[in-house]
Amino acid sequence: MHSSVSNTDTLQGFLLDAQVLLTQSQECLQHLELIANDPDACQCLNGALDTLARRASALGLLEVAHYASVLQQLLAPACQQRCLANEALPMLNACLTLLAWQLELIDPHTGRLALDTCEQMTLLSELAAALNQPLPQTCAPCNDNGSQCVHPHPTASFSPSTDRPAQRH
Repeated sequence: MHSSVSNTDTLQGFLLDAQVLLTQSQECLQHLELIANDPDACQCLNGALDTLARRASALGLLEVAHYASVLQQLLAPACQQRCLANEALPMLNACLTLLAWQLELIDPHTGRLALDTCEQMTLLSELAAALNQPLPQTCAPCNDNGSQCVHPHPTASFSPSTDRPAQRH
């Protein structure tokens, strides 16, 4: 999977901002390790991951955008319900470490991240299991194209005419 960015200055600005957001996320994790389920740390972590996902998506950095988005989607319910188990924190740390590694490997000129998503999916699946939550799924059109989608998916909305899950694109 490849992403490209046309404006090198925009990419450089994103990479600098992404490092700040990643550092903020890692500090929130450290805070959660000290004070379990702290609502401020959870809110900060969710906000940082959401901002990172949206900014990466806007630049077409689909691998990073999808990963940060799914990570945020997994954490949000646990944080909201104040049940982010201490057992999940090492997995969250591993996920943030992979995110840091991916940000380092983005080509600063092209925006390409020439990696497969296997490790992402493995870590996200393990985090989902630790949080006792299902892993957010990609949509059929994205699966058909062989890519990861970055747009939100409703969890329980149904199309009134078909009684089948409705998907937003």
